[in-house]
Amino acid sequence: MKALRSFAVRASLPEPLSALGPIAFNLRWAWDPRTADLFRWIDAAAWEKARHDPVRMLGKVSPDRYRELTADEAFRAFLASVASDLEEYLAKPRWYQKRKPSGAPTCIAYLSPEFGVSEAIPVYSGGLGVLAGDHLKAASDLGVPLVAVGLLYREGYFRQRLNQDGWQQERYPKLDPHAMPLSLLPGDGGPLKIEVDLAGARCVAQIWRAEVGRVPLLLLDCDVEDNDPEERTVSDRLYGGDVEHRLRQEIVLGIGGVKALEAAGFEPDVFHTNEGHAGFMGLERIRRLVTDHGLDSASALETVRSRTIFTTHTPVPAGIDVYEPDLMERYFAGFAKECDMTLDQLMALGRPVGADEEIPFNMAIMGLRLASRANGVSKLHGRVSRSIFSSLWPQVPQDEIPVGSVTNGVHVPTWLGPEIREVLDRRFPRAWTETGEGSWEKLREIPDAELWRARERARERLVYFVRERLRKQLTSRGASEAEASWTDDVFDPGVLTIGFARRFAPYKRGTLLLSDENRLLRMLISGDRPIQIVLAGKAHPQDDAGKELIRSLVHFAARPEARGRFAFVEDYDMEVARVLVQGVDVWLNNPRRPLEASGTSGMKAAMNGVLNLSVLDGWWDECYDGSNGWAIGTVETYEDEEYQDRVEASALYDLLEREIVPRFYDRPAGPVPHRWVERIRTSMETLGPFVTADRMVRDYVEDLYDPAGLQGVAMRADAFARARSLAEWKARVRTGWPDVKIISVEGEAVAADLGDERSVSTTVHLGALSTDDVKVELAHGPVGANDELISPSFVDMESESCTDGTCIYRGSFGVTETGFYGFAVRVVPAHPDLTNKVDLGLAAWA
Repeated sequence: MKALRSFAVRASLPEPLSALGPIAFNLRWAWDPRTADLFRWIDAAAWEKARHDPVRMLGKVSPDRYRELTADEAFRAFLASVASDLEEYLAKPRWYQKRKPSGAPTCIAYLSPEFGVSEAIPVYSGGLGVLAGDHLKAASDLGVPLVAVGLLYREGYFRQRLNQDGWQQERYPKLDPHAMPLSLLPGDGGPLKIEVDLAGARCVAQIWRAEVGRVPLLLLDCDVEDNDPEERTVSDRLYGGDVEHRLRQEIVLGIGGVKALEAAGFEPDVFHTNEGHAGFMGLERIRRLVTDHGLDSASALETVRSRTIFTTHTPVPAGIDVYEPDLMERYFAGFAKECDMTLDQLMALGRPVGADEEIPFNMAIMGLRLASRANGVSKLHGRVSRSIFSSLWPQVPQDEIPVGSVTNGVHVPTWLGPEIREVLDRRFPRAWTETGEGSWEKLREIPDAELWRARERARERLVYFVRERLRKQLTSRGASEAEASWTDDVFDPGVLTIGFARRFAPYKRGTLLLSDENRLLRMLISGDRPIQIVLAGKAHPQDDAGKELIRSLVHFAARPEARGRFAFVEDYDMEVARVLVQGVDVWLNNPRRPLEASGTSGMKAAMNGVLNLSVLDGWWDECYDGSNGWAIGTVETYEDEEYQDRVEASALYDLLEREIVPRFYDRPAGPVPHRWVERIRTSMETLGPFVTADRMVRDYVEDLYDPAGLQGVAMRADAFARARSLAEWKARVRTGWPDVKIISVEGEAVAADLGDERSVSTTVHLGALSTDDVKVELAHGPVGANDELISPSFVDMESESCTDGTCIYRGSFGVTETGFYGFAVRVVPAHPDLTNKVDLGLAAWA
């Protein structure tokens, strides 16, 4: 029987314990050990059963237990201490408040399709969402005034179960937001709601709010009675449904996200979109400027761009969402008119330069077009992104494409294990995990035995966890307790343990270790120097190739000679990830380079004293120094992928057999492997300060948020005068640019001595443009094999005279390197409000 009406029932707390409410509803417990200890004190078993969700747990605590806790003075004192600590955390000025630069943003909106803050709110699938969650937590710790927007997926991402054959099965249990640390924002006579048009259908979303420390997270929920059945399913599953379903979700996230921010009372100075999924928020902001402030579309575009940041996480074009023209027309024909655009003009925002009308609309291209600042998530990924998107700036050299990089980081308090944290807390400043004031050089003061014992304890915890999970996996498939009893002896707390956990996509090569099964088996069952391997991860529900990788691993794990040393843990989530990155000895990562944009699991492992064994891809490419882990193969890539796999599988086996395993078991003077511990210390000392999310967020603040905030203020001043002026100037320059030509260049090309200075003059025809509209640059530097300038330096040339639109410029440069050297001249548009000199993608070269 279906209920006629339903309503939420929350736990009723005794007055002396009322402080538990605010503590439970602030997700700081997801990274504060003392708060987690508070809930374990109440009922440790219930805490685990509730998957670390205190709101759900508190609703299951019996009245008798509450009476016991009320009478327990020690508990009440601890509760008061935790409550006081949370109040101080929320109120006390932090890094952002103390620095006080002129014009710093007072509100920054961060939009993402998923957020991995805690397993208690399962609206994440993997790396993108966990990165977003870590971004919010670090922003909270630093006091950055962030507000985040996402979707509340009523069925979240799928729960994974493997059948007897090892094939992935997906389950989508219905989430109950009323039993989660979420609160509905109040509106007039009910929850606060916004409306979005979906091709003529009215879609209403109510707004849930989560408190991530100091950062509010708004989650839009379309499963409301106001909607027709089809619209109620818009926010049903993360990455679920067909292409049109994805488009509808992204419209709600982007357009609805802007409306939600306004409805909830937030006025962001800066907007940051985490990947292209939320990109329609830029179009909604253009529409608002046109309809509410009377701007034309070009001026509105400049206003929006000035204070928007776009972060791409995609290393391959195939990973970007694209939509066919007919689908876009159905959803955006009317919307384009409200933006003072034709549909073709709107479509051009998501297409390469000069693309015909049959080309699909690309969300990443739109993200770049609507943002004045863009970045990849590692230095290597920045280079890859500049290559992928070079067609948007066809006249600009690839290394000048305006896509920079901010390398990802991970939130230290969330991912640091209790064993290593105890060691570091004794030497680092108080509350160092939340202030970012860790003194990583103090690792040199830690005795080898103490550091090694922490690592042993973490491995022991991992072994017990694996045994428990394997037993549950077997019994859930129908095995009896007796049949599952062999799991009591799997893995050994004293054996070298390798971990691999991530999304199972073919390019990540989850089965590279199985390239030579006999060679692997010899290492697993070695009598004196064995290894053991634990793996976890999910394949996308529609990725049968990824599922086949998992099945291959499960079949290998079932071999009698392997099953005690090789295990696949089902249902990978943040809890599983924490145990693995804290407990293994070596973290394995072997994607095909350069297809890993950044990867952060190895960062989480590194801060726990786990050594990285990785292909030189993503963040490892810029952080590996030869002594802080191991690199699989080299940066060389081959067109033949099978050959590449064979080469790198052989390199992986060689490293394990000749370097890693011998080093781990090298203990001539007792139980401590001193050479191994020395590498742990080097890894933590060199990587610790860099891999943190507080470093990442500081980079975003100083390099992107601050300048975007200042430029946004300038563009909006005096009734958007500068935005209007910039839009008019760009239109005039684009119209006149075909007439810009370099007529001649004169300069010596004879041999020179190092340090010599060379003068160059050039005659440039500017046509209808003036010298104020352009910059003439003298590029100089070493010359490569194909006559290209390698990492050239630029010198501004000075205008001497102009006649009828033709001007003479002069400049000089000093020869800075020996070898083959050269120079060139180019003209680029110039305006004080351009974010960068190649913003328009226009350049005339000699």
